Amino acid sequence: MTHMLQMHFSQTDAGIAPIPTWDPAATAAHIAFMRTAVAELTAAGELVEAQGLALPDSARIVRAGEDGPSVTAGPFPDDKEFLFGWWIVNCATDERVLEIAAMLSAAPGHDGRPMNMPIEVREVLAEPPAQP
Repeated sequence: MTHMLQMHFSQTDAGIAPIPTWDPAATAAHIAFMRTAVAELTAAGELVEAQGLALPDSARIVRAGEDGPSVTAGPFPDDKEFLFGWWIVNCATDERVLEIAAMLSAAPGHDGRPMNMPIEVREVLAEPPAQP
């Protein structure tokens, strides 16, 4: 079964410092953790794809408009939580997908302790669901 694991990050969570303020060593430890996780999932044949995203201040929202696209630039100060990255994994069981999500949630934060970030787990559908 193929699942998308989405890492959501909130800079308003208690005890989590905003990423741009992290000590370089803490940032390096976080990135090393993620690289190791990707290597392990690749070696196990479970990783389909993984990507990190830029911080929301570079984001844009695009909507179709009567006179062409309407673009709203970031930052979005009202957003308390944002998508920080994702993994597409293909695992034999739901239990394994949840194990991977829990492992990723424990990535080290600015103080070296596990961040316990929420990881949203969603199955990737091979085709649209059947209509009733």
